[in-house]
Amino acid sequence: MINEDLIYSENSAEENIIQSDQEELFEHFRVVADKGQGMVRIDKFLTDRIEGASRNRIQTAADAGNILVNGISVKSSYKVKPLDVISIVMPYPQHKLEIIPEDIPLNIMYEDEDIIIVNKDAGLVVHPGHGNYTGTLVNALTYHLKDYPLFQQGDMRAGLVHRIDKNTSGVIVIAKNEKTHAKLAKQFFDHTIDRVYLALVWGNLAEESGTITGNIGRHTRDRMRMTVFPDGEEGKHAVTHYKVIKKLGYVNLVECRLETGRTHQIRVHMQYLGHPLFNDERYGGDRILRGTTFSKYKQFVENCFRIMPRHGLHAKSLEFIHPTTRERVFFDSELPPDMDAVIKKWEIYISGRSEDELTEES
Repeated sequence: MINEDLIYSENSAEENIIQSDQEELFEHFRVVADKGQGMVRIDKFLTDRIEGASRNRIQTAADAGNILVNGISVKSSYKVKPLDVISIVMPYPQHKLEIIPEDIPLNIMYEDEDIIIVNKDAGLVVHPGHGNYTGTLVNALTYHLKDYPLFQQGDMRAGLVHRIDKNTSGVIVIAKNEKTHAKLAKQFFDHTIDRVYLALVWGNLAEESGTITGNIGRHTRDRMRMTVFPDGEEGKHAVTHYKVIKKLGYVNLVECRLETGRTHQIRVHMQYLGHPLFNDERYGGDRILRGTTFSKYKQFVENCFRIMPRHGLHAKSLEFIHPTTRERVFFDSELPPDMDAVIKKWEIYISGRSEDELTEES
């Protein structure tokens, strides 16, 4: 049965290849060998059938345990047999660009020979792209890790297996070598990495906790925005688990756990629920959506917007299996000063007011 999350394309009369369209920085292929397939090494078989995949990339994936045949991990020397069902996960192929190493200060939480954990500041773009060819996290990493081969090849996505938005702060993991890169990509694909975010959203949620499920894809009219397709007719499967951890009158602080990793997932899912992120310009949270009509309240909210001139979202923690030690590791970050200051202002604002008073004002 074909996984509906995957895009099907017929590669030849001999086999079918299915390629996923994930937002994390890896790709997945599923190949079904033809019933007349002759025995051949799997690294050669896949190199011949996956466009842009070098034999070295295939072998690195095999070494990381990322090639499965009929559900069982195999080495690159495995001989393909008729009707074998082959699955492979790999980081995206290199996207060459002139990466300028830049000595940009990084908040490094942890580093060893295989991984580096960075607590990214809001405003820092993760990798170069249109309008942001310098001053990115990858430019900083290319300088910091200049002695590592992975960061000497001009790859604009070097070491990245996931990303967070420019104006989202928080924890991100980067691989320092190709084998680690492949192993982390597999964990993201298998949804075994635990990612927790803190979001400041407008309004009181009807349920204290719940799950938001709704396909996410490009908005049909505004290509800079994503939107939810609740009936699954377009977009990609997306799941966000949430729990309210602090009620602040007209805003709530919400813990979000990602089951999938789609572009703008939390921002789009919270808007879909009717609770856009506080000061999220792209999704309508940069105006007063809850509260009173008093001028003092308007001034208070505008002051909060000035203190935190970006959407209220922080990638608080990451938990995963270390690719080398095989131990489960956990990295947690404090709220950044701007978001912490806004939350404290809301706490002061609602102090001494009863829930009934807040309800009457809204």
